[in-house]
Amino acid sequence: MATYCVRRYLGLLKGRASLGWQKRKFADSARSDEAPDPTAVVTDLCRSRHFITGEQVEKDSLLAGWHGYGPLGMVLRRNLAEQWWRSMTTSRGQVFGLSTLHQAGSGGRKALKLVDGEALAVILKEKGQSVEQLTAEVERLLGASATLRTELLQGALEQYAHSLSLVNRKLPFGLAEMGVCYQPAAPDSEGTTRTGEAMLASLVWFSSPRTAGQWLDFWVRHRLQWWRKFATGASNFSSSDFQDECGTKGTRLYYSFPWGREPIETLQSLGDRELLETHQDNRAKLQCRDERKTVIPHVLSVSGNMDRGVLAYLYDSLQQLKKVDSKQRLHQRKVLKLHPSLAPVKVALDMGRGPTLELRQVCEGLLQELLEEDIAVWPGYLETMQTSLEQLHSKYGCIYSTGSSRSCRSCNGQ
Repeated sequence: MATYCVRRYLGLLKGRASLGWQKRKFADSARSDEAPDPTAVVTDLCRSRHFITGEQVEKDSLLAGWHGYGPLGMVLRRNLAEQWWRSMTTSRGQVFGLSTLHQAGSGGRKALKLVDGEALAVILKEKGQSVEQLTAEVERLLGASATLRTELLQGALEQYAHSLSLVNRKLPFGLAEMGVCYQPAAPDSEGTTRTGEAMLASLVWFSSPRTAGQWLDFWVRHRLQWWRKFATGASNFSSSDFQDECGTKGTRLYYSFPWGREPIETLQSLGDRELLETHQDNRAKLQCRDERKTVIPHVLSVSGNMDRGVLAYLYDSLQQLKKVDSKQRLHQRKVLKLHPSLAPVKVALDMGRGPTLELRQVCEGLLQELLEEDIAVWPGYLETMQTSLEQLHSKYGCIYSTGSSRSCRSCNGQ
């Protein structure tokens, strides 16, 4: 009887221990099944896969333009910019390209001064100055400093009169430009204000006053369809009307990031005010022909942020692939499935492990031919071939080995 009681007691202890282990196992499994933070996942992938570089790669720094691009990120942004340029200029006869200086003219709506720090320090350290003298010296320095552009609109407005001969003063037509602009950002947690950089793409469209509203509707539809064309989740791109502090109405295109919507492109119908303010000396030179009438055109501004667009497509392309092996173990991989038109690499060419001299020459020749045809090629290695294909979203992969060489000889009758 005593033996039975001892065995019973030990069995109960064992059962409790087993139950506790199962509870811990279930809790660990539940934690492992929790969805990771997509913001942290994408930023980690962008850093590890050479898309984005910078001291702090996080949400605020990415939105403010405090980051650079690695080899793959640079090509991704270039591909996106080329697609934008092709859709705006190459496919349209009434749109002409521009390239203006980074230093803005005096008529810009916003101003960001590039001040010589040493010269400012000399003025501030000079003793015996009154407040009026100090203010006058600082204003003189600011007046002599360059003004950096924060948008591309002003450059197109200044070039408007010179471009009328291209269209024989006939409406509508547009001026397109793409370039780096400088964005003053709000102070960070430490109170430091930094200047961010952004690659902006601008179309300034000139049309008659009677058709300005119709053109705004057209360009809103066109631009929203264009952004959605390269997206996996097209519904994440949306539009919304707005009105700024000056009463100007327009439409913003947004992408829904994990933390909320962020604007990627802005369209505004500006009327003729901006054009008249830029060319105050002679109104007659601004007039164009609208059928049989002579009018001063209304201005439609389309301004897209290419860096914000790159960030949107990186988030849009994130996918988590799950696979269960023969031992019922779950394997998960995080990959970026970019659209083939935007993907940095089109073909991954693997030269095999330890190839012979003849095999390496064949592979290098194939690599050179692909590059000459302007096809982006990734010269990967056999042990990382599958990983390279998934990470780079290369649609095609070529694995060339000694066996491939023998197969080619047999097919050629050798």
